[in-house]
Amino acid sequence: MMTLWRDRLRCFLDETRGSLTVEAVILMPVILWAFSATYVFFDMFRQNSVTHKAAFTIGDMLSRETLEITPTYLDNTLTLFDMLTDGELENPGVRVSVVRWDEDTQSYDLRWSQSRGGAGELTPDQVADWDGVLPSMVDEEQIILVQTWADYNPLFRVGIGQQQFETFVFTRPRFAPQLVWSDS
Repeated sequence: MMTLWRDRLRCFLDETRGSLTVEAVILMPVILWAFSATYVFFDMFRQNSVTHKAAFTIGDMLSRETLEITPTYLDNTLTLFDMLTDGELENPGVRVSVVRWDEDTQSYDLRWSQSRGGAGELTPDQVADWDGVLPSMVDEEQIILVQTWADYNPLFRVGIGQQQFETFVFTRPRFAPQLVWSDS
């Protein structure tokens, strides 16, 4: 009995005739899913890279600023972020903060924080816990912290749902010792 089953299985595996239509019906959904998944994965990583580049651009722009930062300036920063990401992301947001290192207390001190696009400003308590996140700095040195976020919705459903891209970029001021906020 076992020999009969083995012979039939070997005969089935050795068979080289087949129907192209049947094979296409079986493989086409797999091929289409693989193509769609490849596109979604590539697009997701591309868009994540674009958001990081946009955050670095905003950080570099702010690091060169010698005048006060105003609410209009920050509104336009959000517009710039949306433009640099081609407007393809949903719910974009930008938060700009200035953080100072205090050597006496061995802690980071939040000078100011402003955001556009949904997230709130940073609090001094949040910044105090960032010893491993922020760079080493000399006493009274300030850095500009740019955080961005945006929602990414894939074009096809391939097992990946909505993602939120977040960036965290810090830059030292270049032409002025500090970046100053003005409410007017």
